[in-house]
Amino acid sequence: MSTQTTVPTEPAPATEQAPAAAELTARRRRAQPRLGRLLSSVELVTAILLGVVSVTTAYASFQAALYDGETAKQFTLGQNSQTEAESLYLEANQQYIRDVQLWDRMTELSIEMGDQDPARAAIAQTQFQTLEFQSVSETLSAAIVWSNEQNDANPNEYASPFDSEDYQNALYSAWAEEDDKSIAAFAAGDIADKNGDTLTLTTVLMAISLFLLGVAAVARQLRVQFILIGVSMVIYAVSLVMMLGVPFMAL
Repeated sequence: MSTQTTVPTEPAPATEQAPAAAELTARRRRAQPRLGRLLSSVELVTAILLGVVSVTTAYASFQAALYDGETAKQFTLGQNSQTEAESLYLEANQQYIRDVQLWDRMTELSIEMGDQDPARAAIAQTQFQTLEFQSVSETLSAAIVWSNEQNDANPNEYASPFDSEDYQNALYSAWAEEDDKSIAAFAAGDIADKNGDTLTLTTVLMAISLFLLGVAAVARQLRVQFILIGVSMVIYAVSLVMMLGVPFMAL
């Protein structure tokens, strides 16, 4: 009686693949903690960046509000100064017209003072002296003296009292000073308005940066997180440069 032995022609696949599967599983288990730590680090960095951008956005918004208030203040001051300047100009112009009319009348009387009729000459002289005493201001009197000196020095050219720079300055200096204040206030208001607009644009850009960081905080893929954080930081850097270019506005 013969005994037949059966020899397996193929090894069992499970027996050969078991070590490879175990090694792959071990590698995955070793990689998972590193991946988890990396995700945790990215989330921590994202949270820190969210805080920094939020604080900066609040600062930019606060400064924009201050500049808006400064704009309104300067425009109000400019408008008030402009109104006051117009009033001073009208007042000075009215005084100028009165002085011109007075000088014309005094010129007529001075001519009549040379009349051959002694009575008429005396009346003209009395009227001239009365006007000179009652109606001629110190400013006009000084201008008349200046005119006489100029005409005596150069008889070929007539110098009117109203050509005197001292007379013009005395009459219109208050208007010019107030008008300069108005121009300066409007200029300061324009600058404040421009700075406020820049800060407002800065807050908009920072809000976009905050939005991207918020999306990155909940994203599960590292690549997506890195892209969102990178784009957010580029936008934030641009807005930060714009913000730092605006002077600090104190309370």
